[in-house]
Amino acid sequence: MTPPLAGPPVDLRSDTVTRPDARMRRAMADAEVGDDVLDGDPTLRALEQEVARLLSAEDALWVPSGSMGNLIALCVRLERGDRFLAPDRAHVLDQEVGTAAWLAGGMPRALPWSAGPGRPRPDDVTRAVGRGGPYFALRDRLLCLENTHNAAGGTVTPPAEHRRLVAAAHTAGLLVHLDGARLWNAAVALGVPVAELAEGADSVQVCLSKGLGAPVGSVLAGGAAFVREARRVRKMLGGGIRQGGVLGAAGLVALGRVDRLAEDHENARLLAAGLAERGWKTDVPQTNIVLLPVDDPAGTVALLAGRGVRTVPTDDAVRMITHHDVTRRDILRAVDAFPTPG
Repeated sequence: MTPPLAGPPVDLRSDTVTRPDARMRRAMADAEVGDDVLDGDPTLRALEQEVARLLSAEDALWVPSGSMGNLIALCVRLERGDRFLAPDRAHVLDQEVGTAAWLAGGMPRALPWSAGPGRPRPDDVTRAVGRGGPYFALRDRLLCLENTHNAAGGTVTPPAEHRRLVAAAHTAGLLVHLDGARLWNAAVALGVPVAELAEGADSVQVCLSKGLGAPVGSVLAGGAAFVREARRVRKMLGGGIRQGGVLGAAGLVALGRVDRLAEDHENARLLAAGLAERGWKTDVPQTNIVLLPVDDPAGTVALLAGRGVRTVPTDDAVRMITHHDVTRRDILRAVDAFPTPG
């Protein structure tokens, strides 16, 4: 039996487990703040403006979580009973406790992965949109894209493919929301400005608390009128905050760390290669997510936990995500903890 790892566990459950370092904590402690509900918080506003600039958007709004950002976009764009489209197993479909239906009132339709894992084709969008019909037919209003696609293993949609999907949606009369929780990872993996991956989208949500290491927060960006309404919906959902600059300061520090995501991608490839050397079959990751197909995901996760490696089960695989707080040495330690398959 393989003994537990010496030293602290290697936590690969998510890139949300990172903790703010000393520099980020100092920025949080020293942040200039104000009441964001009443007068506006200067540090939050600086963060919102910087994200809007990076995404080439008119304006942006800080939100406590990516799930809230996605929900706000759906609440603004949909009327109750409207249908929205999204790639199969998208986060907004499977991982947001049904709020798209419960609170936004949207009827979801999943699109197949015709262009590759996590990626529909433009003609999938075109075919899915209703072509008229009686008054009681569903109204298609919105396409929700996801880049990178979490459940597909952090797969990336390139700029040209993204633009074709947006064009197909707009031609069909749909608006487009982009769940870009890990859009920073996609930009680093492709070596392109993040704005290229959001081009044409009517709204986009980007996360600061995953690979970038902030303790809390995402930013929802789009047109000025959309952001004004999004601010109102955020308050309706309990997301109006007071001296939010304490958290906004962490986000500003996080934005300076986008380039280091390349280290996480390299560590994910190192992990996959190490598992392959031990006889496991897994795809080469495009970003920082490794999916390892296994017969018993829950049992494998429990076995690894007993050996000092923390992971999570998915439908038919174990998911591992590299991040700021996992070093190359940690990855090699984790590989040593894996049993031989079979």
